[in-house]
Amino acid sequence: MKRRVALRLYAALTTAALAAATGAVVSMPSASAATGGATGYATQNGGTTGGAGGQTVRATTGTAIHQALCSRASSSTPIVIEVEGTINHANTAKVSGDSCNTAAGVIELKQISNVTIVGVGSGAVFDQLGIHIRQSSNIIIQNVTVKNVKKSGSPTSNGGDAIGMESDVRNVWVDHASLEASGGESEGFDGLFDMKDNTQYVTLSYSTLRNSGRGGLIGSSETELSNGFVTFHHNLYENLDSRTPLLRGGIAHIYNNYYVKLNESGINSRAGARAKVDNNYFKDSKDVLGTFYTDAAGYWQVSGNTFDNVTWSAPGAENNPAGPDPKSNTTVSIPYAYSLDAASCVPGIVAQTAGANKGLKVSDGNCSTQTPTPDPTDPTPDPTDPTPDPTDPTDPAGTNLSIGAGSDGTSKADGTSYGNVRDGDLSTYWSPAGATGSISVKWASATAVSSVNIREASGSAGSIGSWKVVNGDTGAVLTSGTGAGAITIPKTSLRKLTFEITGSTGTPKIAEFETYAG
Repeated sequence: MKRRVALRLYAALTTAALAAATGAVVSMPSASAATGGATGYATQNGGTTGGAGGQTVRATTGTAIHQALCSRASSSTPIVIEVEGTINHANTAKVSGDSCNTAAGVIELKQISNVTIVGVGSGAVFDQLGIHIRQSSNIIIQNVTVKNVKKSGSPTSNGGDAIGMESDVRNVWVDHASLEASGGESEGFDGLFDMKDNTQYVTLSYSTLRNSGRGGLIGSSETELSNGFVTFHHNLYENLDSRTPLLRGGIAHIYNNYYVKLNESGINSRAGARAKVDNNYFKDSKDVLGTFYTDAAGYWQVSGNTFDNVTWSAPGAENNPAGPDPKSNTTVSIPYAYSLDAASCVPGIVAQTAGANKGLKVSDGNCSTQTPTPDPTDPTPDPTDPTPDPTDPTDPAGTNLSIGAGSDGTSKADGTSYGNVRDGDLSTYWSPAGATGSISVKWASATAVSSVNIREASGSAGSIGSWKVVNGDTGAVLTSGTGAGAITIPKTSLRKLTFEITGSTGTPKIAEFETYAG
């Protein structure tokens, strides 16, 4: 059953026309929400289901993500956006429409609801490009990497936050995400996961936050206390200076996280905030819990935590560490069900489950991992299912005409071959010697072609920028656009078809240059 469904999805992909300016936006059958279900405070206030029950589309550029949002019937029409490739400034433009409010240089989820963004295939990387959620509700972000988002220097995006929420945001679940920077504020970075201006009912689960000065905050000042009801569980916080998180007012439930190398401070409960801190593992860190850098006290309830090589500073006027022997100074009632792993096994569980491209594995609540079972009524496959072999003779899209054909092109990088693009093997690829170049498929006699599918090698998705498809017999440009994927051309009988890369980021790698008659 899974194979047949996958083939139907592949047929839709290979026959869909791509908008030249927006990258791939491919309609799929109706789908449920991301694998598994929301946990923690995201289950409250009516729950968080994202785009469950809505249309599924595939996007390979930031512009395509915006286009998918803007193509809905309304700003609340459910939608699941499957993202593959590298999303960056070069391929993220503003798109206008009645159902969206987008901006260039950031993934803007503004004044909308009922949306899932999930990384699929070889992965989704938001490179120097932040995700901004504003005046929105019921949002799921799953299985994505967001890295090196800057608030100063160049390029800048989203105020320097990897994922930022502000202005009346409700019900957000971020799961199996990898959030990272390459330094602190002096290097141009800000927070990895920030919430402010009345953001509530949020869960961050099975994610990694690394190599930043600031992990994230809840509330932007000591008087901005409208945020809260946030759950953090089974996350890895590694090599961070502070804010894991910084909590101003509100309630946070923090359990089964692994903290390692917190350099200055960790969970910072301030301004009346209350944090329930259960069965976490803190290692090689300083001042992992308390009220820091203010005299506006916060509070905590602690149980079952492990402190492994943790140092504590002395109390002061604006420094109230919870240790060296942390005791509870409040109580917090949690309204949802949850299971606690023992703190001793948290490092191992988190290593196996947290972050993007981990197969969406989760803890079973008893120090072992499991993969959530998708809804059995879901007509679509798990979004991480591999794409079927394009040469399968039962493929409804027809035969890949490139198999058995010839090929040539411009100069190639060392260790690559023109023939790699027509061998049906996604593990081999052709790459030009520089950032631009062309690759051709050719036949002994005239062959009718009406569609092309350019498939990038694993790890290089999103590298291809602008391109042209050229009739190699006449030199006529048949179509042009940006981003790899499925391309429709006027049906043409020819002996040579050329894909010319005219712009790229990084090194483009074409695993397959597929051609189809119809």
